[in-house]
Amino acid sequence: MNKLRIYLTVAIAVLLLGASTTAAADNSSAGKFGRGLAGMTCGFLEIPGNIVQETRRSGAIGFPVGLAKGLGMTVTRELVGVYEFVSAPFPVPAGYRPILSPEYPWDYF
Repeated sequence: MNKLRIYLTVAIAVLLLGASTTAAADNSSAGKFGRGLAGMTCGFLEIPGNIVQETRRSGAIGFPVGLAKGLGMTVTRELVGVYEFVSAPFPVPAGYRPILSPEYPWDYF
């Protein structure tokens, strides 16, 4: 029971840290850390996000195109998230600029 309590405490701490860092200035080490954490944990949002974006752009044909694009971008978002999470202390690219656009996976909505 104590191990479960410890795991839950750590999980809540990580979630709160992620929420506080995403609210931080985006062009800082904390912002890059937050983008990385968001990319690693919410990369699956690329699928509905790309479906919505492509459907708005192309109509009904946007659904299969957005699905395919979203599946590919999920992998990309996860890998870039790991990169940004690990390299957060270093200002690469210059000024902690985001690598992907949109910055966060939920920015499609």
